[in-house]
Amino acid sequence: MGRVTSRRRVVALRDGVRRARPDTLVTEEPLEIRLGGRPLTVTMRTPGSDFDLAAGFLVSEGVVRRTGEIAGIRYCAGATDDGSNTYNVLDVALAPGVALPEVSLQRNFYTTSSCGVCGKASLDAVRTVASWPVRDDPAELDPGLLTALPDRLRAAQRVFDRTGGLHASGLFGLDGALRCLREDVGRHNAVDKVVGWALRSGELPLSGSVLMVSGRASFELVQKAVMAGIPVLAAVSAPSSLAVDLAEESGLTLVGFLRGSSMNVYAGAHRLGLAEAP
Repeated sequence: MGRVTSRRRVVALRDGVRRARPDTLVTEEPLEIRLGGRPLTVTMRTPGSDFDLAAGFLVSEGVVRRTGEIAGIRYCAGATDDGSNTYNVLDVALAPGVALPEVSLQRNFYTTSSCGVCGKASLDAVRTVASWPVRDDPAELDPGLLTALPDRLRAAQRVFDRTGGLHASGLFGLDGALRCLREDVGRHNAVDKVVGWALRSGELPLSGSVLMVSGRASFELVQKAVMAGIPVLAAVSAPSSLAVDLAEESGLTLVGFLRGSSMNVYAGAHRLGLAEAP
């Protein structure tokens, strides 16, 4: 298995004093996901929870919805010319009767850690039909409880404490309890790892829950929340215009700039007991 962190020598300058010292960096390595032996995508990720990452990716793409639809996930032996296993190639076997994704949904190319949808054939290919309409989720949440989530997320980020270079995604109940946290160099990977954990644990759909992310709320993160049946997505930074559009279309509550006692509610304000913006 790959390591989550790596050590490198750096030259540190502090108040004009130069000193050579070791530094801890977050590891970034490629992960190739194969589906039934066929290459599907390559993403840059932080090693760890790779099976969750692959499962969550397939949920986000609308390929699977339930635990039983994945027959197995394994690392591919002989992933290099000399036959060694790099633990950077996964093959997912679908259960009998589960259809392979359409060509338009396949990402047979390199995907960076910062953008999970770069290179998508079209916007329509991203607007995957959700299995669980979040608009119908009756979840209600006190804004005061929501303001406590960033600190709870940060307190659980163990690898970030050592590297300062990881995004985090945390799944919370409506009581504010943390159910699952995953870290990764890529925002979308951290969310996929949470969704994949839920799939493999038989927890989907994630109704009555809040997804808290450490960065901004992109279109893809909204899509992933909707595909997993999550009714509330909160971020410490800004959403994009497309993220807000998709949240409004799907009935998801989208909160941005969640810092201290402040927040902006971009969609679904009714779940926080607030009136929608005129």
